[in-house]
Formats: sequence, structure tokens, C-alpha cells
Amino acid sequence: MSQPHHDPNWPRASAWLEGATLEPTVGKLGILGVPLNRSITPGRCDLAPKAIRDAMFRLSTYDLRHERDIRQVSARDYGDADVSELSPEEALAPIRSAMGRALGESDALVLLGGDNGITRPGVLGFGLPLERVGVVTLDAHLDLRDTKDGLMNGNPIRALLDDGLPGKNVVQIGIQDFANSAAYHRVAKDAGICIVSMQEAVAQGIGKAVGAAFEQLAERVDAIYFDLDIDVLDRAFSPATPGARPGGLTPTQLFEAAYEAGKHPKVKVMDLVEIDPTKDINDVTCLTAATCILHFASGLMERHR
Repeated sequence: MSQPHHDPNWPRASAWLEGATLEPTVGKLGILGVPLNRSITPGRCDLAPKAIRDAMFRLSTYDLRHERDIRQVSARDYGDADVSELSPEEALAPIRSAMGRALGESDALVLLGGDNGITRPGVLGFGLPLERVGVVTLDAHLDLRDTKDGLMNGNPIRALLDDGLPGKNVVQIGIQDFANSAAYHRVAKDAGICIVSMQEAVAQGIGKAVGAAFEQLAERVDAIYFDLDIDVLDRAFSPATPGARPGGLTPTQLFEAAYEAGKHPKVKVMDLVEIDPTKDINDVTCLTAATCILHFASGLMERHR
């Protein structure tokens, strides 16, 4: 088998993830895999952290638009939390433990899901009073299903409300028509959650909508968690996300959102969830998720400028 071509003038993002840096470094980014896989729809989201890392090999470290090399961000891969065989309830403690170390050593942390069930332990992993935490979701769904039958990928926001997260501390962007229900929309309204529909977000501009949400929450919280559910993409761009619908975002819009998240000083965690690599076509969904990490890192550089 032929060896992959090596060009010293084309640094690969995979090498950056393994620790290659470019002096002077201007920030620290942690990467933690959280291969939780107890979603409503049977699948293999537990395979996504490895698939996203593997996709890094096909990407470079140069942000042409901003003329910067993200190797100036010091990246550290903390491996995967041992949660692939656990329920969301059982996974809470190990995820919080793994996050504690990574957050303590990083300016920001990217969690590689796994299904959307990782969002609740991810938020609780801050170890802060929930009144001081903000949550922004970029998602086609409200994730407010009832919790009486247990935790799953369809109810992390509902579970956080049950935990005591104030609804006013939640902004949900990209919510789609015919992907939710009136009952759960009422739950959101009654809780005081700010909802920005897909149409409203696109009209405003995804970067502006996400940036405005961060600014809105930053006035009253100490840390913001950004839940980036890949099924907010149009289904044509995300074959590996079973929950994606026609009429979603483009990868370019997703990259803009990830950049805004990396740029904002109070965004401490971004998760990437709901990818089942066994359903991917030509690795397009995994490549999109990997590219989101790179845009987040570029935003982190802007944060430190």
C-alpha cells in the first residue's frame, strides 16, 4: 500500500491535533471524545469521535480568510471518556470527571459526541451554579421531550431545566418547522427559552444570530456552553445525521457559527453531536464536523488577539 504524500508546506490538521504547534502559541484548546450512544434512533454515534479525528488528516491548518495558522493554538487531545456502554445517567460522573481536568488546562474545550445526550453532563461539567451558565443550541430540534422515561438525545434541555437551569439562560437557534411539536414548544415558551427559528436565523445571518445569543447571555452568566447538533444541517449535507431535515443550514453557515463560538470569551465548551459514521457518504459529515473544530480554533485565536 502506498504511503500518504507528505508535504512540509501543507501541514495537516491531524498533526496539529497530535501536538504540532507553531510559536508563539496564543491559546489552549482541549479535545475530548464522549462516545455516548443511547439515542432515540438506534445508531453508532459512539464511532464519531474517531471518525472526526480521522477526517483531520484531510484538512490543513491554514485559515485563508483570516490569514492565520491555527497551529498557534496549542491543541491537546484528551482521548475518549469511557462511556460508550453507559446510559446517560451512568455517564454523568465519568464525563464530569474527564471534563474537569480538560477545562482546568484549556481556554476552551470541544466535546466530540456521541449523541445529544452528552449536552446535559457537558453543561453540568462546568461545576458552576446553573444560574451562572448559559446554553446556546444550534439545532433543528427543541430537545425538550419528557424525561419520565429516562434521559436520551431528545431531552437534554428538558433535563437541564429539571436540574434548575433557568429557561432565560437558554437560546435555541435553527429550530425547524415540522421537526417539533406544539406541546414541547409550549414547554419552551413557559420556561422563557429564547427561540430563533431557522428562517429568522438565516435572515439575520447565522454568524450574527449566534454572536447575538452569546452577547445576550454574557451579561448574566460566567460561562456559555455551545451545543452544535450537526442535524441542523440540510439533510443533503449530512447523511450521517438521522435527524437532519431538508431546509437546514449549509456547512459554510455551520463554520461561521463555530468561528463565532471560538471567538467569544465566555464560550468555554462546544459539543459536536449526532453523527453516525456508518451512515456517512464519502465522509462528508465527519469532514464537516472536523472543519468546525478548525474554525472554532481560529476563533479562539481571534479571542486572544
